[in-house]
Amino acid sequence: MKFTEYPDREFLMLSLANTIASELGNFLRREGRASLCLPGGTTPGPIFDTLSGVDLDWSSVSVFLNDERWVSEDSPRSNTRLLRERLLVNRAAAATLLPLHAEAGTPEEKLEELAAGIAPHLPISVLLLGMGEDMHTASLFPGADRLEEALSDSAPLLLPMRAEAAGEPRITLTAKPLREAMAIHILITGAAKRAALEKAQSLTALEAPIKAVLANATVHWAE
Repeated sequence: MKFTEYPDREFLMLSLANTIASELGNFLRREGRASLCLPGGTTPGPIFDTLSGVDLDWSSVSVFLNDERWVSEDSPRSNTRLLRERLLVNRAAAATLLPLHAEAGTPEEKLEELAAGIAPHLPISVLLLGMGEDMHTASLFPGADRLEEALSDSAPLLLPMRAEAAGEPRITLTAKPLREAMAIHILITGAAKRAALEKAQSLTALEAPIKAVLANATVHWAE
């Protein structure tokens, strides 16, 4: 794990957006295409805003989420909605959004269909993750009903996930495709999350799921 500290959040967001844009550009030049896997929530919003205006061949970039709440896209809690509003505008509107939600009562009903859409775009070129104070990442929550399965090397690409802290049912990438991303960035802010990150390093992945992806990650932190 590499830990990078920034003087303030604004500088962190701008610097990390530039790093991600540079990495995507390198993949596009080398391979002709790239995939970008992103978290939901409001914290990475400024990164999305900056990336949306970057001059890249966005038509050759596939974008998908780390995880999604099983809610319709018109819900304010939809991560897909956030991507459409903050990233997939301006120049980045040309990117291809790979869905992590479909109209169905439960994620189990659409699991195979959604996984089939993402699988051709692996390994992930550039991965950005967040982390909660409970040390969850994506929808890999401590105590979640299928966490142990999701951490296994034999896990499928996607799993449904339910946990008390999650609220709605979720669908999430499992640890293996996250861990195998070519470039891994973890974005955290504030003293509580820094303390949680330090605590996670002495715990198991079942206790602190972020541990499953830390080894090759760069953590970006500002107060």
